[in-house]
Amino acid sequence: MRSRRQALLVIALLALAGLAVFAWALSAGSLPISRSEVWGALFGGEQGMAAGVVRELRLPRAVATFVCGGLLAMAGALMQVLLRNPLADPYVLGISGGAAVGALAAIMFGLAPLVVDGAAFAGALAAMLLVFGLAHGDGSWTQTRLLLTGVIVAAGCGAAITLMLALAPDTRVQSMLFWLMGDASGATRPWPALAVLLIGLAALMPFARDLNVLARGEHTALALGIEVRRLRGALYVLASLLTAVAVTLVGSVGFVGLIVPHLVRLALGNDQRVLLPAAALAGGVLLTAADTLARTVMAPMQLPVGVLTALIGVPVFLFLLSRHPR
Repeated sequence: MRSRRQALLVIALLALAGLAVFAWALSAGSLPISRSEVWGALFGGEQGMAAGVVRELRLPRAVATFVCGGLLAMAGALMQVLLRNPLADPYVLGISGGAAVGALAAIMFGLAPLVVDGAAFAGALAAMLLVFGLAHGDGSWTQTRLLLTGVIVAAGCGAAITLMLALAPDTRVQSMLFWLMGDASGATRPWPALAVLLIGLAALMPFARDLNVLARGEHTALALGIEVRRLRGALYVLASLLTAVAVTLVGSVGFVGLIVPHLVRLALGNDQRVLLPAAALAGGVLLTAADTLARTVMAPMQLPVGVLTALIGVPVFLFLLSRHPR
């Protein structure tokens, strides 16, 4: 385990990186805005076009991407503890697939953005309940059974997504594809998701010691008096809800929940008391930076943020595999 001083230093650096990436996200774009104008728009009550762009467009988007990254990173860390598999990520149990089915169906029928968000969240919850019910059909619970059930549900959702893309009108296919690859341009209401992130982190911290024991194995946890079955059920529900909120907010964004917990674990060890808040900060920094690049690198054209996270995540994942071939 790394020293407490090193852990505090890394978390402080991540917090500073979060402030820096926020400043970058608010100032960069097709309309460059100086740092003084950003400060005046946020705290000085300034009016005008620049202030409106900062408060009404860039601030909600930056908050949304930071929150989404934090939610996905936390959910990934929980899934890796739950399944005792370092390759587990928030989408492995079909939650993203269920959200995509709901959202794409709403987009295909031309419904309002608020209805699209509601359909995505409903689809994610439906997938969560379906996996939970099938994995506990006879009252048993194993990591393998849960994982296989999630994979099958995700495959079914993938087939439904392909069918909808084939049947959708050409005018709506692009919007559907952007949602599938992650699109933060329509994230104008990030504040409820921010509350979910903070409440979820606060709810997890009292159980961080139990998570440390569970990560060592079920038998060890049972021997130390931990109610493993109840704890794993709570982990599954909470990780699924965090994923559902993240996917509803920004769409499907890959690799954040897989890569970020790995990198934080390399820097800080596997103590969940430190790993969870650090992963939330690191995930937010990564996704906010990726979204800022996505909307500035080819401005005024915007790229799906999921493309940038994949370009970052694939080489990082291959690097991790080369360091740990077993």
